[in-house]
Amino acid sequence: MLVDLWPLFGLIVRTPRLELRLPREEELATLAEVASRGAFQPGEQPFLTPWGDGTPAGRARAVLTGQWNALAGWKASRWELPLAVLVAGTPIGMVALMGRDFPVVRQVSTWSWLGLEHHGQGYGTEARAGLLALAFDHLGAASARTDVFQDNHASQAVSRKLGYEPDGISIDARGDEALVSDRLRLTRSRWGSAPRIPVTVEGLKPCLPWFDA
Repeated sequence: MLVDLWPLFGLIVRTPRLELRLPREEELATLAEVASRGAFQPGEQPFLTPWGDGTPAGRARAVLTGQWNALAGWKASRWELPLAVLVAGTPIGMVALMGRDFPVVRQVSTWSWLGLEHHGQGYGTEARAGLLALAFDHLGAASARTDVFQDNHASQAVSRKLGYEPDGISIDARGDEALVSDRLRLTRSRWGSAPRIPVTVEGLKPCLPWFDA
């Protein structure tokens, strides 16, 4: 079975309304279609790296290639775990947990997107909480970091609701434009003292060597 060769396919994070896991082939195709319909309002660009060529087909292809690249490039020292967000079995978007030199620095970062039709229902906060529970409670993370554009008010609100605190700014280039992001950090102590939703994790034990955790 696939899970015997690639244990990450058996890893499932459950929250009260959501299931987070690696998408199967048809689910990935569904996610590409969701992305093609849009994950943010026209004229917005909340991501440092643009999706594809900005067309529906480009966004769909970016979802596919991003997923394949993340899995093919997996290393214990540099990994990206892109999970489908499912509501009652239906994929509505994706979230990812990332680690760089995780065995040493014990820091993770995240990214996420949800189809436009699923915004404003609290799914983004719930999905991020599931990722953070995996990181802090099961992988032994010491901190989580996120960089958020200063005008991305929705993502700012999610981060602050979960207990992230200001940690300076980041300046990055996108083409010939310099973009300023707020750098936010959530420590283990802050995570441990914050109110939390119930989160369960299945299938983790065979995956631990993949994280060197």
